[in-house]
Amino acid sequence: QVQLVESGGGLVQAGASLRLSCAASGRAFSSYGKGWFRQAPGKEREFVATISWGGGSQYYADSVKGRFTISRDNAKNTVSLQMNSLKPEDTGVYYCAATSGSYRSPAPATWDYWGQGTQVTVSS
Repeated sequence: QVQLVESGGGLVQAGASLRLSCAASGRAFSSYGKGWFRQAPGKEREFVATISWGGGSQYYADSVKGRFTISRDNAKNTVSLQMNSLKPEDTGVYYCAATSGSYRSPAPATWDYWGQGTQVTVSS
């Protein structure tokens, strides 16, 4: 079992930066792929970025490539998402997730564990 708790969301202007963090507890955290997803009002949850269990490989949605960076620290049981050059279309609830399967799967249904989410709002 893995428990995930996100933090770091907020209200910022377009062009600003935010850093989201996810603290994990439970067994075998380091063996799970980790990811960030987001859900805007009225839209389905979508993949943002994922990272392999060892942290050596990352996978990004085209919409955030070059602006967002995912990282993890297995010693501290954390995974982070650095978001730069934020745009209004980045607005949504951001969720941390963990999977025992492929970290390259963008489908939320294939991910095993979820945090409660943190709100990110980017004003124009």
